[in-house]
Amino acid sequence: MQTNYSQRLKLMHALCLAATARDDETPNTNLDEYDALNAADYLSSYVTFKAIQLAGRSPAAERSENFDMLSVYQSYALLAYVFFTSPLVQEGLEPDFHTAQITIAKTLFAGLPDAELVEVIESGFNKFKLIAEAEVEHWAEFRENLDKVVISFIVAGTDDESPHDGDEILPIFGQLLSQLCEAFESV
Repeated sequence: MQTNYSQRLKLMHALCLAATARDDETPNTNLDEYDALNAADYLSSYVTFKAIQLAGRSPAAERSENFDMLSVYQSYALLAYVFFTSPLVQEGLEPDFHTAQITIAKTLFAGLPDAELVEVIESGFNKFKLIAEAEVEHWAEFRENLDKVVISFIVAGTDDESPHDGDEILPIFGQLLSQLCEAFESV
């Protein structure tokens, strides 16, 4: 049976939820109850959170020492979201980017006061646009690499014949986030 992309996305969402579930929680295994666009929201936040951890970053410390770095994380998650959702358009699903960026920010930065959250969203979107629209080779290469890693993550996590599993792909997300942070730290 051929599995379409939205089914893979929902499966990956379920697998990541199961991996992060507490011992007293029973994960939902009925993929019909998952939504592909919600899965993209979740997975964008999930890989960004994992990338932050794997890159050894500390958003709590950066909030007071380098607040702008939070918007770099937001822009990274937005780029991941675009790559998670772009294949869904072929299935007739249209992502709601505006809602997604708010959902992602509230997920990544739970507990931030609204004013700071708005600042992270706005600044993150500006950085996202800069990266998405840039024609400079290093930004084009960064976008291409993140796109490949997103697709590799989905395939690794949902294809039994994949030579890798999703956990093996996660460190690459961390490396890409480190590159992005370095680029904005040197500005």
